[in-house]
Amino acid sequence: MEAVRCPIVELRQYTLHPGRRDVLIDLFDREFVETQEATGMTVLGQFRDLDDPDRFVWLRGFEDMPSRAKALESFYGGPIWRAHRDEANATMIDSDDVLLLRPASARGGFPAPADARPAPGEPPASPPSLVLATIWHGAGPFDTAFVEFFERRVRPVLAETGGEPLAYLRSEHAPNTFPALPVRTGEEVFVWFARFADEGRIDEHLASLRRSERWSEEVLPVLSERWARSPQRLRLVPTGRSLLR
Repeated sequence: MEAVRCPIVELRQYTLHPGRRDVLIDLFDREFVETQEATGMTVLGQFRDLDDPDRFVWLRGFEDMPSRAKALESFYGGPIWRAHRDEANATMIDSDDVLLLRPASARGGFPAPADARPAPGEPPASPPSLVLATIWHGAGPFDTAFVEFFERRVRPVLAETGGEPLAYLRSEHAPNTFPALPVRTGEEVFVWFARFADEGRIDEHLASLRRSERWSEEVLPVLSERWARSPQRLRLVPTGRSLLR
């Protein structure tokens, strides 16, 4: 399957004022999708966090760090952001929870979307779905040996239990080329994404993992040695105009 050409990816988690998430999503889907992509970035997906009514999560990708700087400078210095930034910022408590990532291998990037993004106000062509983002925090780098372990041992078990990864990425430690927008530094993360039809399918996947002997005997001991803390799981509901859905 063809992969989206995004060697650099931001995973952005925003904490919002209570009751303001739909305001931001309406504004984002209407004003901030095509206008960001016109500068050279890709808006990969935007989501409601199913478990936190005041969290908005989104992903955007770039060709490289220099083009990231150019695209962000163009958008945040441009007329659309100037016209709508006060309204957007008024919904937010914190927008600095940002992980800078890159595909963990040549096979780790996001797949090309099956359907085109609908125009504002149009219903999406794809049926509703949920995206599960799993963030593993490492005590050390998730190096090439770990990526090989993930592809050889971890991914097959995830697929067998209904959680075939769509994409898997690890920390990008290049200097932040747009310091006006902070990113989390000094962390080692490995993040994988899977798509499910509904909450029940996520629950079935996680229950199957717990029952899997291969997971408990071959995979989990290796992972546990690498984890700095418990994994974080984000159950994400794509907005109507999310490319990833």
